Amino acid sequence: MTIDWLTLQNTAHAEFAARLSAVSDWNAPTPDSDWNTRQLVTHVIEEQQWVPLLLEGRSLRQARSLKRPLSSDLAAEWDRYSKAATDAWQSAAPDAQVQLSYDTVTVTEYLREQVSDVTIHTWDLARATRSAETIDEELIAAVWTVFEPQKETLEASGLFSSPVPVPEHASLQSKLLALTGRDDRLPLSA
Repeated sequence: MTIDWLTLQNTAHAEFAARLSAVSDWNAPTPDSDWNTRQLVTHVIEEQQWVPLLLEGRSLRQARSLKRPLSSDLAAEWDRYSKAATDAWQSAAPDAQVQLSYDTVTVTEYLREQVSDVTIHTWDLARATRSAETIDEELIAAVWTVFEPQKETLEASGLFSSPVPVPEHASLQSKLLALTGRDDRLPLSA
């Protein structure tokens, strides 16, 4: 299966933007017990801030010095940095090297990671805003190809909770969420 990650990046950003438009309580809890809605959205925007800087070949130190603090208008900040990231992905050479905090990877590997991050956090935001939780099936299938091979190491990375057991007949989206410690069968706890 050939995956068009550039198209899926656009899809992931559109999915996130749709849930962002539903935010009415920035202090609402999210499935990630460490973050409320504002903190979750801030994280996703900050990740987009890095994209153009790193794709231009800057080191982490150089990029960090150029990042601006976000304003309180997170919807406007999402629009700004989503567009900047999307434009940067479109013009980046897929095999170029990008320095990340944990390794140097290709642009395509970084793109897969970013699409996956936005996708998982889209569901988090959907749950927090009580908006539509079903995410584009092609996007879910692509992100599954990133996470499923890492299922034994996701929890150990410290970025995810323990995987949640789900029935064999569960949807692929439910299985993907479960790999990252999320259980879409449970209500959001305050």
